[in-house]
Amino acid sequence: MPKELLKATILYVVSLAFLLFGLYLFLEHNGFKKESFIQGSFLLLLSSVVLGYLLNEYILNRKFEVEKNLLQITKEILHELNIPIATIQANSKLLQKSLTTQPKALKRLSRIDASTARLERLYRELVYGIKKEIYLIEKERFDVKALVLERVDALKLLNRNAFVLELTSLSIVVDKIGFEKALDNILTNAMKYSSKERAIYLTLKDRTLTIRDEGVGMDETELVKIYERYYQLDSKVEGEGIGLALVKAYCDSEKIEIHIASTKGEGTAVTFDFGAVYS
Repeated sequence: MPKELLKATILYVVSLAFLLFGLYLFLEHNGFKKESFIQGSFLLLLSSVVLGYLLNEYILNRKFEVEKNLLQITKEILHELNIPIATIQANSKLLQKSLTTQPKALKRLSRIDASTARLERLYRELVYGIKKEIYLIEKERFDVKALVLERVDALKLLNRNAFVLELTSLSIVVDKIGFEKALDNILTNAMKYSSKERAIYLTLKDRTLTIRDEGVGMDETELVKIYERYYQLDSKVEGEGIGLALVKAYCDSEKIEIHIASTKGEGTAVTFDFGAVYS
């Protein structure tokens, strides 16, 4: 328990003890009658409310002050992180123009660009995570199809699985960055648990998005545990085992229904139902 909270708790308990003692003296002086008890109890309750308000205001003001200072420091650090990212991107573009006749150098630059894009994405996720802890994240309207195409294009740079797309436009109103993270988690899982030769199928229609792979799949026992934190289908696969737990928590908070169907040895299908959030 933080020291400030402990001090406030002790102060509140001691103050209540004094108020109870005051109630006792009041009743002793006026007699232990029903009217005296009601009057004394009302005064005690009123004093407790005022005291509790003052203590909470003190604690919350200190908390808000700490959060304000932390947010300011974080903003400054994040701003400094953003500068080298922008510098790398700008210089990379300039080098690409001067190295048009050197394919090997251009290939290396493309890898630098991909890594910088990943770093920029991590930067955005860090900003998002910090803001989410301190403020309510505003919902925004966007086209699911456009976001899916953007994330698929980014994952194609890994030169791994092919993607088969059947997408129609669908406008929804949710926490966009949170959904982007959830989508990335499902897509990377589909890639991790599938061989490189197998395609990933994405279908967006009838207010639902389905991501299907032809990977290792899961049996009923494994399927029951997938939303547990730190559970991993395969311990040899890189990851911390908290991705699907976070995806489920996000979907529950945004009123997006998520369904997972899987068959061992045949693959897995994850469906997002946007029935409650489409616009």
